[in-house]
Amino acid sequence: MKKFVLYLFLLLAAVNQIKAQGGVIILEGNYQGKNLYIQNPFGSGGVGFCVTEVKVNGNITTDEINSSAFEIDMKPHKLNIGDKLEIKIFHKEDCKPKILNPEVLKPKSTFEVVSMTADKEGTVKWTTKSETGKLAFAVEQFRWNKWVKVGEVEGNGTPTSNDYSFKVAPVSGKNQVRVRQTDYSGQPRLSKPAEFVSEMPEVDYAPIKASKDINFFQKGKTDKAIETMYEIFDQYGNVVKKGFGSKVDVSNLPKGGYFLNFDNKMGEFVKK
Repeated sequence: MKKFVLYLFLLLAAVNQIKAQGGVIILEGNYQGKNLYIQNPFGSGGVGFCVTEVKVNGNITTDEINSSAFEIDMKPHKLNIGDKLEIKIFHKEDCKPKILNPEVLKPKSTFEVVSMTADKEGTVKWTTKSETGKLAFAVEQFRWNKWVKVGEVEGNGTPTSNDYSFKVAPVSGKNQVRVRQTDYSGQPRLSKPAEFVSEMPEVDYAPIKASKDINFFQKGKTDKAIETMYEIFDQYGNVVKKGFGSKVDVSNLPKGGYFLNFDNKMGEFVKK
């Protein structure tokens, strides 16, 4: 009997906890210098507004919440741009407020590149300032007449000086590298390209008519294999293989013509 009573007590406690959680909207993000606006309906009984309390980073706000719409003012909380935010909006069980501009808590790409260099081995280093939220930097390299993403580095998201580095696989001759961030708006923010000249020898490939492998090697020296980034497209422009290596297995490709991107060049081959 005692076990049953204990079980019932725990069950009721769990139910009450679920109900309590159901009456809270939790928003997390970073302070971007803007306030939140809340649409605040009446409770289902028509008496009193839906929101009962608002907390910012655990502190109860003094905002006037007894109205059909109100503003959560961030200024009294003495936040710096980029600071973490947790906002809890407590409300009655029979209604739900609406956050009108939740995007103001999402990370925004605001970085400025202070310096950016790249050496002949492909090590790219850049220093930023004015970051206001954690966003990844996509590292892009110019190959095959287009910018190609070759890696990613997680941003620190702090407005102070931030140092980053990434190793790209150089192409022969002139190289260009840049970094890009894309925030919730979908608009990319780009650095200016950093340029360097590598000592990597010019790459060639064979055979033109292949049944098994395409091999990459130093131009004029078929016995010197070279690893390179590559892409293979079919006649309809679909990527059928991509990777990095000194050879690529094409034995499972259907017979026909294909386009091959490698090193900083573009070529063609026929699968027999």
